[in-house]
Amino acid sequence: MPALPLTTAVAQVKIPAMQRRLRFPKSRRLTLDSEFQRVRTEGASIRGGTLTLSVLKIAEAKALIRAGFITSRRVGGAVVRNRTRRRLREIFRKHQHEICGGVWVVTIASARAARETSHALEDEWLRLARRASILAP
Repeated sequence: MPALPLTTAVAQVKIPAMQRRLRFPKSRRLTLDSEFQRVRTEGASIRGGTLTLSVLKIAEAKALIRAGFITSRRVGGAVVRNRTRRRLREIFRKHQHEICGGVWVVTIASARAARETSHALEDEWLRLARRASILAP
């Protein structure tokens, strides 16, 4: 009987740690226009069929991984743009632990991105991230 409460306590400790690890709080998002401009001018861009990934590697040792998402009016109306942004945020949230530290990433969606499935967008994003060399080995 003593093993059951110990197992339950361990499970309760591990679940919050996993949730914290996959969170994507606003502090980890690029929100200012100056931040987007810095990534655009100082970083490198890799273009794919439906997405463009702009990456800026920050020299600071303890810099956070930050991400921003751009969906222009060409993608569609407000509902379509917001849905596309939510899908891109979810892709980043799921894979943020695979990205090297000290990187700012801006994902730009093309008009075709709204018509793609989430799985296709995820495959495209991972392919571009590998090309940009931001995924940890």
